[in-house]
Amino acid sequence: MTSPLARALAAIDEANAADPAREEGQPAARLYGERMSAELARLFPDASEALQIAARGQHIERWLLPRADYPEGRAGYLDWRREQGRRHAERVMGIMRAAGYDDAAVEAAGRMLRKEGIKRDPEVQALEDVICFTFLRHYFAPFAPSQSPEALLKIVEKTARKMSPEGRARALAEFALPEPFAAAFRD
Repeated sequence: MTSPLARALAAIDEANAADPAREEGQPAARLYGERMSAELARLFPDASEALQIAARGQHIERWLLPRADYPEGRAGYLDWRREQGRRHAERVMGIMRAAGYDDAAVEAAGRMLRKEGIKRDPEVQALEDVICFTFLRHYFAPFAPSQSPEALLKIVEKTARKMSPEGRARALAEFALPEPFAAAFRD
């Protein structure tokens, strides 16, 4: 018999296997979830099961709500991101209930995915640090050429602001960030 954690992670992977976008020959959303789980295990090896599930489900079925469905510009982008967070939370919470988790664990994962309590709740902040590390390790280099130097610096600064002081220090130690990007991660 499989554990609730194994059932929840398998359900998330199954949902994300339907992503039509491919990266490295596999569904992009499933690969992203696997990368999130790997970063979480490396950064927070004692993570709760709710945090492990939230990390894996961070972008569950993200392709079902395309960015193009929202207006251009910052306001449209922020509305899209909020709705994605809400949708991801609801989907993952349903998976957790079906896997046998209690209400406290289900609600904890929902808060993490909606980013409620960032900078105040250690698990919400841990998830944000994992998101930032996953971006820096796997997505920053391919993304960077699509941006102007000024826009890229702003993105790096926003990424650093989302991270905990410990996460920023660790990012400086692990990534060879050129100036002025490295300056964004210093306290």
